[in-house]
Amino acid sequence: MRYVHLSQYPAVFLSMTGLQVREYEEWLRDVLSAYQRAEQARLERPNRQREAGGGREARLSERDQILLSVVWLRQYPVHEVLAYLFGTSTPAVSRYLAHVLPVLSAAGKDTMRMPDPGRKRRRSLDELLKATPELVVVIDSFEQKVQRPTDPTARDALYSGKKKTHTLKSQVSVDQDTGAIVDVSESVPGPLADVKLVKQSGVLERLPEGVGAIGDCGYQGIHDLHPLAYSPRKKPRGKQRPPEDVAYNTAFSRRRIIVENTLLRARRYQCITQPDRDHRRHHAARVRAIAGLVNHQIRSRLMA
Repeated sequence: MRYVHLSQYPAVFLSMTGLQVREYEEWLRDVLSAYQRAEQARLERPNRQREAGGGREARLSERDQILLSVVWLRQYPVHEVLAYLFGTSTPAVSRYLAHVLPVLSAAGKDTMRMPDPGRKRRRSLDELLKATPELVVVIDSFEQKVQRPTDPTARDALYSGKKKTHTLKSQVSVDQDTGAIVDVSESVPGPLADVKLVKQSGVLERLPEGVGAIGDCGYQGIHDLHPLAYSPRKKPRGKQRPPEDVAYNTAFSRRRIIVENTLLRARRYQCITQPDRDHRRHHAARVRAIAGLVNHQIRSRLMA
């Protein structure tokens, strides 16, 4: 599973990392230099007890340490399996992930850019949605099952009635034009309502002037938080839904489907899809690391 061997099998490489070899090499150039800077800073920190050159010598090259981390994000094998595949030890896998994941998370955050209101674009807005802004980010969330906490208070706080299990929730905002991820929230307990999370995350305050936001039915009331925020129309209590509302909601769903497609790309990375085995540690960092990989995949294929 070293890079020099795996890259010779493009189909396997794509399955193991989510990126084609060419895309991965483009992404790796920036990440590798950032990782080298982070490692230099770690080894030269003032409180380090060993002198320069002391400590364990890594069995894997920096390039293979990053590959190991991406395979872990994509496939989410246990550390013993990952150690076997890469010909190293289980404790070494833990060390590599601890060093690489913060770099991948920072790199993912660097790829997040809010839509540019000044960029020219062809108007393609459905006539039914003419009251909504032309340029929006689309907001949605997903939940991941986590290990059942032993503490009763923590257990109750994490129990999601929707999923009927204990979960963490992450909010993702995407550019409607491209589907690229522009914002990822901190991970919160699954029961937290979507509209409360969007307020807590502050994403609406970070929108550029003239850019709006839309969400699904979980974001009812979002218009009270931002003048350019919208959600589907609710069914009147005790009455049939008006035909014009059905048509509006259908057009609205077509507009926000882009976020579902992006979430599908992201959730192919099994470390945010399978039940969490890391006791909820560094969950938001994992989501941001995956966002960087997904954004690179989207942008490289748009340019192809």
